[in-house]
Amino acid sequence: MSPKDVSSSGKSGSGAFTPGRILVLVIAVLSIVFIAENTKDVEVRLIVPLVTAPLYVWLVVMFVAGMACGAYVFRRRPK
Repeated sequence: MSPKDVSSSGKSGSGAFTPGRILVLVIAVLSIVFIAENTKDVEVRLIVPLVTAPLYVWLVVMFVAGMACGAYVFRRRPK
């Protein structure tokens, strides 16, 4: 059996504007708009202290905490 030919004659997925790059660009623009719209300060109680920061800061903190928990739970373990 011979290896499959990986070249493509179609234009789909080639060039500067691939579907993946367009998706990343749309997500980046939406993220910037989201941050610009959520600059109001909010108060968050962290067990005892009451901390005030913009809403987007707290959302980013929770996102990073979730990513860290996910990385810990789904880390690859040697067999």
